Amino acid sequence: MLSDFKKFVLRGNVVDLAVAVVVGVAFTAMITAFVADLITPLIAAIFGKPSFSSLTFTINHSQFKYGSFLNALLSFLIVATVVFFAVVVPLTALMRRLNVLPSEEPKPETRECPECLSDIPVAAHRCAYCTSEVAPA
Repeated sequence: MLSDFKKFVLRGNVVDLAVAVVVGVAFTAMITAFVADLITPLIAAIFGKPSFSSLTFTINHSQFKYGSFLNALLSFLIVATVVFFAVVVPLTALMRRLNVLPSEEPKPETRECPECLSDIPVAAHRCAYCTSEVAPA
């Protein structure tokens, strides 16, 4: 049983996943600090509020701290932007360059009959619905 656990833990994808999680947590902590310490005060200075984290409202003696949510939302948007432009865009371009992804839209398999407007195969010479002759595509 211990040897099965050792095989599981030392498998490449488990180790890669663990490294990705650790790096992701560290990256998220860095972005959260960046937003809380630099971006939020910069935005708050423009709009005259000292900090987003102190923004609250009260309903029936219940206090809602929406400023912390704004900080978390900014952190999420920055992380999503960095991941998109630093990972997704370059990886998609690389996969297209290596011909793993198609570079253009797939060609349609059907077209419209000019007489009855039914969908017919692209290679058809006669419409199956109205039997009119159709020019080849």
